Amino acid sequence: MIRVWVESEKGRKTRGATMSMRLIVAILVGLVHIPSAMVRAQPQGAYLGNLTWPEAIERLREAPLVILPFGAGAKEHGPHLPLNADQKVMEYLCRQALDSLPVLVAPPVLHGWFPAFREFPVTEVANPDVFRMYVFEVAQSLVRQGVQRIAFLNTGISQATGLPLSIVAREVPAQTGTPTLAVSWDDLETLEVEALQEQHAGGHADEVETSINLYMQPELVRLERAVTDYGEGVAHGYPGCKPGLFSRDPDDPNFSHTGLFGDPTLATVEKGRQVLDIMTRQWIAALRCFSAEPLPAGR
Repeated sequence: MIRVWVESEKGRKTRGATMSMRLIVAILVGLVHIPSAMVRAQPQGAYLGNLTWPEAIERLREAPLVILPFGAGAKEHGPHLPLNADQKVMEYLCRQALDSLPVLVAPPVLHGWFPAFREFPVTEVANPDVFRMYVFEVAQSLVRQGVQRIAFLNTGISQATGLPLSIVAREVPAQTGTPTLAVSWDDLETLEVEALQEQHAGGHADEVETSINLYMQPELVRLERAVTDYGEGVAHGYPGCKPGLFSRDPDDPNFSHTGLFGDPTLATVEKGRQVLDIMTRQWIAALRCFSAEPLPAGR
């Protein structure tokens, strides 16, 4: 038995410390084992919004890079997934980044340009030039504070929401000399992700995205509403990118009853965990390599 003596308000030594004090002492002398899973390592990076301005000035100039993340806060993902699906993946990847590297994560952009889903409930910036200029101005504000590098994270795909972001990523170094990196969802998928899938085809609110949401936020997934939908079209079979569209007009060849493409009924929690692990490895590797590249002269 350990007895702890603490000073009372009147200065007398009082026997019988509080339970919290007893627990602290027991931990210090090794009598209580704390499972490693309960002890979270101190993150190496930080959210910019959590810092005071004096702290931010120092960290912005010292961090190897600042992540400027975009993930749609409200974009349709079939009848079974919440509108925040892209945002949640963005938040997850940002958390993994600052846990692993001494980076800063800027406040996210939650409203963007995604015309393929415009006829469904969304919060969209429908003009791509407005969206592009908005992100450019945010990036410029970081440049003015002396950041070394900017990594744009896009949890949409590179040939869709990634297009205006890629223009910004090209224009910022051209105008300011600040190195940039643009990373989209499809940049993080590998053959390992393809091997996990059982669906014949997919791409939106499908087996992969549904698995991820079952892992991250199962309470918001309505799996009983999930249906298989491979659409009516046939792969065009010729070179080039043919932009997709989810129309709600029954007379449109792009009409979609569901707003999804793939087979979400095949989703599992374990697939979601594995896909996120793969994407995280790719993401951290990209940031680590980008951080180590030489800076332009004068920066």
